Amino acid sequence: MRAAGWLDDTRASYDTVAVSYAGLLREALAGEPFQRGLLGLFAELVRARGNGPVADIGCGPGRITGYLRGIGLDAFGIDLSPAMIEVARRDHPGLRFEVGSMTELDLPDESVTGLLAWFSLIHVPDDEVPKVLSEFFRVLRPGGALLLGFHAGAGKVLKTEGYGGHPMKVYVHRRSTAQVAGRLTAAGFTVEAEMTHHPAPHIEGGFAFAHR
Repeated sequence: MRAAGWLDDTRASYDTVAVSYAGLLREALAGEPFQRGLLGLFAELVRARGNGPVADIGCGPGRITGYLRGIGLDAFGIDLSPAMIEVARRDHPGLRFEVGSMTELDLPDESVTGLLAWFSLIHVPDDEVPKVLSEFFRVLRPGGALLLGFHAGAGKVLKTEGYGGHPMKVYVHRRSTAQVAGRLTAAGFTVEAEMTHHPAPHIEGGFAFAHR
């Protein structure tokens, strides 16, 4: 795969599934008390650090962005997929959504108080993760809060179909909370908490809180 091939494949895949993805997951948080609790904790940390803009990186159709706005944060979303951003703007009129890549964020240095990457790092190859975390560090204000959600475990699988049977071509990377914490520390962050969630048998979700 050429250097930027994973970005092209991710963009094309999520353009293809955008409408189905939004429909399938639109009400998913209603049945996820652990996830709502973690997002609430993230909101408390942002408020404790002075409030201000919060970037939802890899926002998809904007369901988490909208939830964060609903609990009082000044959240906006960025996603690689133009189709996802179109759906986000349709479903959440009045909120700010932009097309962009987490590998090169079009945001000023130290411009956000909070940054969330909610299961959006899962398609980033291992050798690109330091670049992405460096961008997160750059745009966060000193003391700013970071929350990462990801698939926990080890290894990667090629996802060729999803969200209603549409074709996809993306690798899904699983990483342990210890691995993610190590990456965050290497990028200059101070890790505050790690958590592994078991929502169903043989399924693990990982979460990491950190600050700049």
